[in-house]
Amino acid sequence: MMIDRMALHTVAYFSMEIALDNQMPTYSGGLGVLAGDLLRSAADLGLPIVGVSLLHRKGYFLQNLDTEGRQSEAPVAWSVDDFLQPLDASCQIEIEGRPVTVRAWRYVIQGAGAAEVSVLFLDTDVEGNEVFDRTLTDHLYGGDEHYRLCQEVVLGVGGIRMLRALGYMDIERFHMNEGHAALLALELFTDELERTSEVRDEAIERVKRRCVFTTHTPIAAGHDQFSLDLARQVLSREQVRALQILGCCESSLNMTFVGLQLSHYVNGVAKRHGELSRSMFPGYPISSITNGVHSSTWTAPALRTLYDQYIPDWRVDSFSLRYAVGIPRHAIWQAHEQAKRRLADEVNRQVNAGFDPATFTIGFARRATAYKRPNLLFHDIERLRSIAKRHGGLQLVYAGKAHPRDEYGKGLIYQIVQHGKEIGPEIKLAYLPNYDMASGQVLTAGVDLWLNTPEPPYEASGTSGMKAAHNGVPSLSVLDGWWLEGHAEGVTGWAIGERERGIASGPQHEADAHDLYYKLEAKILPVFQEDAMQWAEIMRYTIALNASFFNTQRMVMEYLMYAYQDR
Repeated sequence: MMIDRMALHTVAYFSMEIALDNQMPTYSGGLGVLAGDLLRSAADLGLPIVGVSLLHRKGYFLQNLDTEGRQSEAPVAWSVDDFLQPLDASCQIEIEGRPVTVRAWRYVIQGAGAAEVSVLFLDTDVEGNEVFDRTLTDHLYGGDEHYRLCQEVVLGVGGIRMLRALGYMDIERFHMNEGHAALLALELFTDELERTSEVRDEAIERVKRRCVFTTHTPIAAGHDQFSLDLARQVLSREQVRALQILGCCESSLNMTFVGLQLSHYVNGVAKRHGELSRSMFPGYPISSITNGVHSSTWTAPALRTLYDQYIPDWRVDSFSLRYAVGIPRHAIWQAHEQAKRRLADEVNRQVNAGFDPATFTIGFARRATAYKRPNLLFHDIERLRSIAKRHGGLQLVYAGKAHPRDEYGKGLIYQIVQHGKEIGPEIKLAYLPNYDMASGQVLTAGVDLWLNTPEPPYEASGTSGMKAAHNGVPSLSVLDGWWLEGHAEGVTGWAIGERERGIASGPQHEADAHDLYYKLEAKILPVFQEDAMQWAEIMRYTIALNASFFNTQRMVMEYLMYAYQDR
């Protein structure tokens, strides 16, 4: 499927992180993976788009776990020249009153057809820059607020100027993937104020017509905010003046408000998240486009072969995965067995956990942080052990990093590893270190059930369950984020807790844990143990109903309809 390029404006997609290659540590997790998947689908569709990000020479971090489950971090070494092409162009920005030179590297995404998409990685490690400035594109989400704001100047302001230096003069849509990129809109607004004598509202409207803003978090702490003193210190005099004229950041520089104020289209990343965002930011017309994943990237080799046989066009038309209803159930089961053996081999290679491909296996891989509740499964260890005894054992595979400054998140990893030592021999547990794209693909494809336990309503969307669905793996999940839209009880998976639930209901850990155990014991394990073909039927509908919709091809098409084209 290709888009008529002549009917579209060129789009520049800005994201602080973009996941493109497992050996390029230019991402930390879901936000970067989503960005990479969006750009891959844009390439498949022939969409005229260019990606913009930072280079992150030392990555996010390399996660090391000792035998007790204690996390430590180290920089990631990678050879930029092996993956990216240096470009001749450069531009200058101003940080704290001094000039900083920015250069760029290019990565080319090859689409399913002949189309390509370029991704620009901005780099300040340039001779002539001051020592501190040369480090600004080293660490993803590293340093303090001062370092982060300087990075956001490089991304937003440097990104706009680099596009111009490279001759991208036809860009009509600038898409900000989260508030990290919001200074691009301020840069456009500053240009409008300098170039014209128009009044404030007219200048704002001119910028808004060109900007799209996607917010990803329903958590207040997830929205970048900086003190006005720091903003005055870091930003240029013209940018500070533009902020004052804009009038949206009177007590602090809130990047979300900059994006909201200067965008004609704003969206959350699931229907529930759009509703919550409208309550968080009243007065702003916030829509929603539910996230997806890039179908061929997240499908295991055995399932790809199966789809190639029965749904030949699935790589270029993700919607055609609905025809999975016609794939024989035994073929789906056999492909899943291959994916499961692949996972067991990888787990045993990494942590020597003694995994058996014949044992029911549950997967959980998310950033280790409080609201995702990775330890909910262990609320009642004796009950969990009893369930395992009655149903032939369980295997649990966990993965996910805690932010280096999140001591509580690190504690969760430690607790899970310790639980793994308590729950044997009926239950085997493995915690895989340094979760990345490669291990994510093996894990989401090779488990029998995907577990997701966030505390509602803090799951903006979530995409791990979508990856699992592309491999026929059903979910057992709290009804939040995308699962509110993808859940069909007993058909695509199972729900934990009630559908109508929000902030006012408060934490319900005990009730959620009870429901989790009940669904495992009464609804899930009996089917898996007693009727393999019924389980294969659930897998078949998971592919046909969830994978065919929760993909980035559908997501990009929605951005085309609602955000990128003139309406």
